[in-house]
This record gives sequence, structure tokens and C-alpha cells, in this order.
Amino acid sequence: MALLFFFYLYVVFSRGRDDHHSRVVIKTARKQGLSDIQLKKLPKIVGKDLSLDINDCAICLDVIGNEEFARLVPGCKHGFHLECVDLWLSKQPFCPVCRHKLEPELFNQDENNLC
Repeated sequence: MALLFFFYLYVVFSRGRDDHHSRVVIKTARKQGLSDIQLKKLPKIVGKDLSLDINDCAICLDVIGNEEFARLVPGCKHGFHLECVDLWLSKQPFCPVCRHKLEPELFNQDENNLC
């Protein structure tokens, strides 16, 4: 009788877990950020050339040194450490500060001007 009871519990609880897993929606991995080619087209400068008095990287919260490479986001002109913003933009095409979107047309214009 105890064996039958434990078998019943096993069936009930294993069935509940299977139902739960079958209802979970699996998100597909989709790259939404910029490609390496697009990242290389963005302006690259050194920290001393930043036009703003604020030389802090809003991603890592560290100071951008005068000789460190930095990158400006076109449109809004916010500056960040090169490595920080490249990693950010490779995952999502928005400025981390103001959420300005880098549209694909920005990169297509450069290719059209080469002709």
C-alpha cells in the first residue's frame, strides 16, 4: 500500500513538472546589436578630445583618461571608453545614456558615399 502511495505521488508531481516545462516559452537568441563592421565605422577619439567637461564613462563609471581611446555615439555625441561602448552596442543599438537609436541608415550612407 505504501508503495502504491509513493507511486501515486511520483506520477502526480512528475506530471506537474512536465506541464510547467511545456508551458515555458523559450526565447530565441537574436542578435540585435551592431556588427563589428558597423562598430569600426563609429568615431574613435582619445579622452582629451572629448568636448564635454564630464570625462566619466557612464557604463563602467570610471574616468576616461586623456590618452585612453574613447568612442562617440553619433547623433547624441555621448562619449564612453572604447571597449565599454563597443560591448554595449554589440548587444543593443542604443546610447546607454539617452537611448538614442543608431539606425542602419547611418551605416548605409557611408557605403553609398564610397561610389
